[in-house]
Parts: sequence; structure tokens; C-alpha cells
Amino acid sequence: MPSETAPHDCTWMAWPSQGYTLGDTADEVASARRTWAAVADAVVRFEPVRMVVVPDDLAVAREHLHPDVELVPAALDDAWMRDIGPTFVHSGDGTRLGAVDWVFNGWGAQSWATWEHDARIGAFVGDLSGAELIGSSLVNEGGGIHVDGLGTVLLTETVQLDPGRNPGLTRSDVEAELARTIGATTCIWLPRGLTRDYDEFGTRGHVDIVATIPSPGVVLLHEQHDPAHPDHAVSRELRALLEDARDARGERFEVVGVPAPRTLTDDEGPVDWSYLNHLVVNDGVIACTFGDPQDDASLAVLAEAYPGRRVVGVDARPLFDRGGGIHCITQQQPSL
Repeated sequence: MPSETAPHDCTWMAWPSQGYTLGDTADEVASARRTWAAVADAVVRFEPVRMVVVPDDLAVAREHLHPDVELVPAALDDAWMRDIGPTFVHSGDGTRLGAVDWVFNGWGAQSWATWEHDARIGAFVGDLSGAELIGSSLVNEGGGIHVDGLGTVLLTETVQLDPGRNPGLTRSDVEAELARTIGATTCIWLPRGLTRDYDEFGTRGHVDIVATIPSPGVVLLHEQHDPAHPDHAVSRELRALLEDARDARGERFEVVGVPAPRTLTDDEGPVDWSYLNHLVVNDGVIACTFGDPQDDASLAVLAEAYPGRRVVGVDARPLFDRGGGIHCITQQQPSL
């Protein structure tokens, strides 16, 4: 699996059409559509966007989206393309594109989730991309892994070893499947994700709001500085683990903290707002903002971590209200 910083042919997304992601009120529906459109419009400045849309919503999607966004009709349950779509990989010689079709079961068969249609999107997108489909029996989501392109993968024990996802599997079982599918030679297991991610609409610990690898040997880590927030202890624990870890080359990481927003709570409790849930695109980074005093400083950390790329912020609060962020609703297709 190449690094997200490798050149892309396009970014895939899915249009919100029903369920809790879309919302129950007219205001919630409008907010979801505006936010998904804002992300797509930001991405399409840098690279093509292909948006999977329920056929009945083609007209409303076209009204909201930049004309350069390509619409692809298909049935959907939800709109989290990172998790329902395929994970793209290269052949060893770099001449062929593959698409890993993980098993998707609603983030561990959560009671509120449906996935009849979403479970087919990995193969559907993989086929449209022209990639060779790589089937997998592992229940996994794209938000549950981050790689450096050299064989290192970050993942969390509470996702791939979740009894609701992969009952009975061991670390060794998961590692063997990741070696077969994405070429992982070194797995760095984080014990958990952010606190809010274990609430009703969470993913039970996706790594893509916790840490990422912007370049070989460097890890960006969500850092909560306020002891009043439960993620203060989480980020300290993860820093200690990552500072002791070694990548696929056998080298230690430089761990760079990305300070969390200063907002600590919303109406539901401690927030998991995170600048780590960004998408790297060709020549740019599409970053989460929160109308927070910390936005500018933390986006500056991202700009330094991705030299030569323009950082564009999009208000991600409506996404996090629904359980995810910008990285969660996008999936890059790497170039050959």
C-alpha cells in the first residue's frame, strides 16, 4: 500500500442519502449536504473526485457539487467512503493497481448501522477503477489503518481485534492478512483510540483520528494538552509507545504532536475533534477546522509536516457530529 502522499489519480467519496449521517431534520440534511460538498469542492481543486450517489439523489447532489465532480450512481447505506470503499495497493513492480475488498459489517455490527449495500462498495469501486480485486476475509475499514508506503502500518487493538469484527483472530492472524493484502511487514499496534470514538456512533478506535505518518520516520500524533479531557492520558500513553516503536526499516520515529482543539466538550460530552483526520491530495492537504482558537496553529504544524503542499481548511464539525471527519469520507486512488 503506497503512502497517502504518493500521487493520486482521484479521490472517491459517497454522497449522504439516508440515516443518521444525513439527519432527521431539514437543517441537519442541509448541513450534511453542505459539508460533504465543501470537502469535495476543496479536493477537486487538486485532483479529480468521483462521488458515488444513490440514483434518487443524483439531481440534488449535482445542485450542491462543483461541476467537475463526477457522479457515479449506486446503492448506498451510508457515506463513509474511507471505510466502505477498497484500499488501493500497487503490485511489487509498481505496474498494476490492486483494490483490497475488506469485509465491512457496520463497524463491528453496531446496532444502528446497516450495511447491505455498503458491503458491496469496495468491489464496485475497485471494478470501476480498473484495479485487480483482492478479496479478504478480514473485517477492516480504511480508517483503521495508516501506512508509510515502506511496509509499516499503524492500527489499534480495539478495531482489528474487536470481537464484533473478527472474533477469535489473534494479532498474528491479522498481521498475516495485512502482509498478504497491503504488503505490511511491520505492524505497530496502538492499544486504543480517542475516548469519544467508543460512544454510540464511534468506530471503536480508528487510528485515523489519532496518528498518521506524513513521511518515513515521522509520526503525527493527536495531542490533548488539557488534563481535564480524558484524551490527555490517551495521548501521553500513545506518545510513549510510538517513541519506543520502530518502523519497517528498523528506525525509530520522530513523534510530532499536533495540539487538539481547545474546545473540550459539546452537548454529548468530551469531543474527539482532531486535526489528524486530514486528507493528503496532489499538492495539498484538506484539513479539518473547528472554528477553534487552535485551528491556525495546528494547521501550521500540518503545513510543516507536508512541505510544498497547500493546506486548505474545511469546517468539519458537522462531520464529527456524525462520527467522523474529512479522512473518513474520502478514499484516495493512487496513480501507477
